[in-house]
Amino acid sequence: MTGPAADAVVCTALGVEARAVREGLPDDGGSVQVIRTGMGPGPAGRAENRLRGAGVLVVTGFGGALDDSLRPGDVVVASEIRFDGRTLPCPSAPLLAGELARAGLNVRTGPLATSDHIVTGAERHRLSEEGALAVDMESGPIAAAAGGRPFAAVRVIVDTPAVPLLRPATIRGGVLAFRTLRQVAPVLARWAAACGPRRALLAAPRSFCAGVERAIEIVERALDQYGPPVYVRKQIVHNLHVVRDLEARGAVFVDELDEVPEGAVTVFSAHGVAPGVRDEAAARGLRVIDATCPLVTKVHAEARRFAARGDLVALIGHAGHEEVEGTMGEIPGSVVLVEDVADVARLPEGRRVSYLTQTTLAVDEAADIAAAIRRRFPDAEGPQKDDICYATTNRQHAVRDVAEGSDLVLVVGSANSSNSRRLAEVAGRAAPAYLVDGPGDIALDWLAGARTVGLTAGASAPPALVDAVVAALGGLGPVTVEERRVAEETIRFTLPKEVRTR
Repeated sequence: MTGPAADAVVCTALGVEARAVREGLPDDGGSVQVIRTGMGPGPAGRAENRLRGAGVLVVTGFGGALDDSLRPGDVVVASEIRFDGRTLPCPSAPLLAGELARAGLNVRTGPLATSDHIVTGAERHRLSEEGALAVDMESGPIAAAAGGRPFAAVRVIVDTPAVPLLRPATIRGGVLAFRTLRQVAPVLARWAAACGPRRALLAAPRSFCAGVERAIEIVERALDQYGPPVYVRKQIVHNLHVVRDLEARGAVFVDELDEVPEGAVTVFSAHGVAPGVRDEAAARGLRVIDATCPLVTKVHAEARRFAARGDLVALIGHAGHEEVEGTMGEIPGSVVLVEDVADVARLPEGRRVSYLTQTTLAVDEAADIAAAIRRRFPDAEGPQKDDICYATTNRQHAVRDVAEGSDLVLVVGSANSSNSRRLAEVAGRAAPAYLVDGPGDIALDWLAGARTVGLTAGASAPPALVDAVVAALGGLGPVTVEERRVAEETIRFTLPKEVRTR
C-alpha cells in the first residue's frame, strides 16, 4: 500500500480507544499517529497545537446512538459534524463508509452531534428528531481545527437509547465496540493513504442521453397525469439510482406483465420489447405507454425489413440484454445472435446475410465483428446508418481521450448497464478503470497514488452522481476539475402522445 500523502493523526478521547486503534493498524500503516486528546470538547479543543503538523485528521472511538435502529458495534461515519451551532461537512464520508462496509462492518452515514456532556432522555430524542445518528464529545472541536485539511469522524456505537450508559448491559456493548474499533483502524490507514491533492478529468459528453431523458420523463409524467402506481416492465433504464428514485415516487417495476393488474397504466422500458409482449399487454387491457428509445425502434424496423426479403439477420449483441431480446422477438426464425468473432464462423451458409448491432456496444468491438461477417459473406448488408447510438459513440470517444492522461478512470454506472460496462472496457485499455454505482463503490486503494483521475458516466447514470464523486474526492484533498469535451449533443426526442402536455 502506498503511504499517506501527508502525516495523519488519529484522535481518540480514551486510552482504551487509542489502544484498539493501534492494535488494528497494519504494520505498514505509514505515518499514521494515534493520540489521546482526553474526554470532552474542552480537552479536544486544547489538542489543537498537537495537530498543527498533521496533513489529515481523523476522530474515532466510541459513541452513543441517537437513532433507535443502531446497535452496539455498529459504525457511524459522519457526513457532517454538528457542534456549537455550526455544521462542519465531511465530504469523503461515502468513500470511507463504502470501504468499512466492504470490510464487513455494519455502517451508517449521517450527521454526528458533538455535545459537552453525556446526552440522555429527552435531549437524546430531540437530537434524533433533528436527524443526527449519533453523539460524541470530541469531534466538533477537532473538525473545526482541521481548517480545510482532510477530516473524517468515525464512531463505534457503545450505548443506545434503549440501553444507555451506566447500565450493566453496556459492558457487553463496550467489548463489542472495542473489537469493532480494531477493524476500523486499517480502513482509516487506507483513507489516509488516499488523501492528497489531485486533478479530476471529466469526459464530455457523459451521463444521460436523449433516449434516457425521454424514458425517465415519460414515467414522471405518467405518475403526474395518471397518479401512482404506474407499472414499468423491466428497469426503465439500467441504473439503480434512477429506479429507486422513481419507485419512491410511485413507480412499480415488474419483470413480466402478469404481475400488472388488468387495465393498469404500464410503461415499456427504453430497451424495447418483442411484439409478443405488446400482444400480451393488449390482451390484458393494459394502458400502454411506450418509452422505447427511437434509436432502438430504428433497429427493429431494419430487422423487419431484412427479414421480409428473406435474409438471415446476424444481430451483433450480448445474450440476455433486454434490447437484444426485443429485437430478436421482432423476427423469430430469421435472426442469429452473434456475440463475438468466433460466432461468425458458425453462421449457416446458403442464405443471404445481413447484420444489425445492439445500440450500446463498444464501437471497435462491433466493428471487428461486422468486418468478420463481411469477410465471410461479401454481399452482407448492414444498417443504412450505424446502429450504435450516437451517445454511446460520443461517450466512448470522450473516455478514451481522458483515459490517456489519467492514472485511474472511474466510470459511474450500474453493473447491468451495457453502455457503462463498455466505457470501462474502453478506458481500461489506457489506464486502470473501474465501474462504480457511486462514491461508496470506490476502493480507497485505487486512489492511493492516483493524482489524476478520469471520470465519466454511462448514458443511464444521473449527472448528480458524477458531482457526488467529485465532492467525495474533494474530501480527500484539493481537487482541480478539468472538462474535456469531444462532441456537443443537441438531439431531443418527442414524447409519446399519452404523456404530452395537454
